[in-house]
Amino acid sequence: MNMTELSRRMLLRSAIVGGAGMGLAPLFPAWAQSGTPGLAAKGSNPLSGEHIALDIARTPFEVDGRTGHAVTMNGTLPGPLLRLREGQRVHFAVTNHLDEDSSIHWHGLLVPFAMDGVPGVSFPGIRPGETFDYEFTVRQNGTYWYHSHSGLQELQGHYGPIVIDPADADPVAYDREHVMVLSDWSFLHPHSIIARLKQESGFFNRHKSTLFGPDAAAQRMSGGMLREFAAMRMDPTDISDVSQAALTLLVNGHSPQENWTGLFAPGERVRLRVINSAAMTFFNLRIPGLRLEVVAVDGQNVRPVTVDELQMAPAETYDLIVTPTDERAYTVMAESVDRSTYARATLAPRMGMEGEVPGLRRRPLLTMTDMGMGGMESGGTHDMAGMDRAAMSSGGAMEHGMRDKSSVDFPVGVGVDMIAPMPVDRTGYPGLGLEDVGHRVLNYRDLMALTPNPNTRAPSRMIEVHLTGNMERFMWSMDGEKFSDGVEPIRFARDERVRVKLINDTMMAHPIHLHGHFFEIVNGHGPRQPKKHTIIVQPGGTASFDLTADEPGDWAFHCHLLLHMHAGMMRVVTVRPLEGGA
Repeated sequence: MNMTELSRRMLLRSAIVGGAGMGLAPLFPAWAQSGTPGLAAKGSNPLSGEHIALDIARTPFEVDGRTGHAVTMNGTLPGPLLRLREGQRVHFAVTNHLDEDSSIHWHGLLVPFAMDGVPGVSFPGIRPGETFDYEFTVRQNGTYWYHSHSGLQELQGHYGPIVIDPADADPVAYDREHVMVLSDWSFLHPHSIIARLKQESGFFNRHKSTLFGPDAAAQRMSGGMLREFAAMRMDPTDISDVSQAALTLLVNGHSPQENWTGLFAPGERVRLRVINSAAMTFFNLRIPGLRLEVVAVDGQNVRPVTVDELQMAPAETYDLIVTPTDERAYTVMAESVDRSTYARATLAPRMGMEGEVPGLRRRPLLTMTDMGMGGMESGGTHDMAGMDRAAMSSGGAMEHGMRDKSSVDFPVGVGVDMIAPMPVDRTGYPGLGLEDVGHRVLNYRDLMALTPNPNTRAPSRMIEVHLTGNMERFMWSMDGEKFSDGVEPIRFARDERVRVKLINDTMMAHPIHLHGHFFEIVNGHGPRQPKKHTIIVQPGGTASFDLTADEPGDWAFHCHLLLHMHAGMMRVVTVRPLEGGA
């Protein structure tokens, strides 16, 4: 029987037997074997060593007895687990067998910008039938992943996990580990999904606000709030662009029905390396009966913090320690943020065991805070119940205030349907629908770096970047301009220390990812502000990070909701001079 597990004891034994510098792959059990439900992903062994070949191709992919067409690497979905070691040199020979260009971006890895894998920014892409050689030194450790940066291939299965073992002792103690790749899959072609969203922005929202609908969402809102949402042509249930109507959520390539299972022995400390590889899905992750000890975020170690649930955006990774003591099965429950569907897996002492699967919780509704009015109440993190009486009577004035062109210094055209009038810092917000779940939910202010950051200079300047869009027309941009408009890069001097404030002028959360760097979330923890490569900017709110621009080159900077990036919510960050003074 195979499983996606790696015994800590096996690691230690392998180090003793193999000695330093030898590959560990032969001692690893397969993390992904084909054919048997309840195991890991569908057909991949860990790949290690200095030379690794990857083949991109179209492959049939079966979910719940139905077969679709995937874009895979080495024939599997997810792609192979890449197991590397900090400090090693690695060469990837990537061959494109598609009839279109492709690429691989090493998500979260610090690499020379020419190896970053973004067509049109850092290299031209991999033409059909060609092989591209990526080569770099692995400068870090932790949990990461890789994916296509070409077209919409990521939504078709072009992604896989990376685990990098530290050069020195790992500060995280554990007995066993599982890699868990969360993702979303659709039998619809991604271009068909976009076409339908362009035709009707809420096409996949089957729970729109109605007075007597199945959710009776309107009954949970006051008349004034409903009128205000209607005046803005916005829907308080418009939380996810793509829902269960088009998506099947997966764990290691397995649907909820297929129920991927990871094994443990009672009493073990089990490390879960959880990666959100989804193109369009935020997950709310919990394991009823087990507390989650967060030990690393986006590959960076943090001071352990124990919670019961956390929200994961596309592009984020979380390393969690759980310690199941009972001889029973536990359900890993990962609800989509709109609670229209879920991914599900099982942790169990033996194959064939299943835990109780909790039902989907009540669907959340957007609030006035999500419309950028958080500044009208202290904290800015709760429903604006008072707004109904105090502000809604302003009618047209309020509508004007929601798109006040004088408050920003960028052009406000048809692609911008809202400018948050009073946005507040929402880094302390746990995520939509998680405000009152009755147990502890992680937020960014809970996170502290395990060790002080090496560069704590005060930023020399601050820039603001507005996340903008027209939700009705499915248009997305930064500062009112799409990437395809030929926008100017955001320029930083090499080694400059700068604060970037992100202002979300839309009613959707955006996970903003910067390539080639780690930044520190401004959350009040001074030299221990947590380092990340992706930050969630909550609807109608702000979030800031401090950056040391010490990686020269041109780097993509974008929303990691794939269809938002594709529609234009992207910039290039340019850091100069390059090596040699260019």
